[in-house]
Amino acid sequence: MRPQRQNYVFGPVPSRRLGRSLGVDLVPFKTCSYDCIYCQLGRTRNLTVERKEWAPVETVLGELNAKLVCRPDYITLSGSGEPTLHSRLGEIIERIKFMTDVPVAVLTNGSLLWKTEVRQALARADLVLPSLDAGDPFKFAFINRPHSDITFEQMIEGLVEFRSDFRGQYWLEVFLLGGYTAIEADVRRIAAWVKRIRPDRVQLNTVARPAAEDFAVSVAPDVLAQFARRFRPVAEVVAERPSRLARKSARTDAAVVLNLLRRRPCTADQVAAGLGANRLEVLKWLEVLTARGDLNTSRQDAQVYYTVRQPARAKLAPVEG
Repeated sequence: MRPQRQNYVFGPVPSRRLGRSLGVDLVPFKTCSYDCIYCQLGRTRNLTVERKEWAPVETVLGELNAKLVCRPDYITLSGSGEPTLHSRLGEIIERIKFMTDVPVAVLTNGSLLWKTEVRQALARADLVLPSLDAGDPFKFAFINRPHSDITFEQMIEGLVEFRSDFRGQYWLEVFLLGGYTAIEADVRRIAAWVKRIRPDRVQLNTVARPAAEDFAVSVAPDVLAQFARRFRPVAEVVAERPSRLARKSARTDAAVVLNLLRRRPCTADQVAAGLGANRLEVLKWLEVLTARGDLNTSRQDAQVYYTVRQPARAKLAPVEG
């Protein structure tokens, strides 16, 4: 019998920006307003801008409450799609803040910030981390492959407008790709938009896990460091940071490991760090799940990443939206 999955809350996972992050997934797998070429979860299966209650609020909060026995650095609304597509996002954030004093972060692609209701919902968060991956409409269309209702101009105006409304921490991620945007002229265009957006921090990122498209390639750390000086504020290069582990290794099983890997590819060390689990126990479950056909493996920068095997696209049932 296959293990039961926990539907909406996963981790904690090791985050390069947020330490030990307890994830909350508010939309079905790969339901997004973008279909980014660099996405670590593969191609978008439901490209949409429809905002609705994709995940039942009471179930989400019940699962989260059960997981708060271990204190993460952040509760992060992210996961396997775009969280601002959930129509009750503001209520969810507000109720989480009644449950715990752990800060609430939202990882978003920033594509819907031009909508007043989305900015109002996010205003309740402690930290919002949107993305900006291109400095012009052509590169935006190529890299992010947005829904047809989203224009480059709308996206930029949303990022700018949110800064004037939001009183929490606003960290902007700039994701650079070798051969496409890791070019002096492109970086300067992006930096000019960043100056107008006025985030509290700028964080440079690049491909670190297997991407949706093979042609989405990473940028060397020393090149990122050179580009970081083009931004105001000066950008920080995102790097792996150690997680704070519990003193005792947490017990884990196949269901817990699968639940984490459904949201992001990880190495064995990353799974162990995120779950606070013994590495040898994690390796045991990874071997079992791989042999059973539940996991695929791939290499990125000489490391082995584990991902949950997804059904073939042709066999998927039609999706809403």
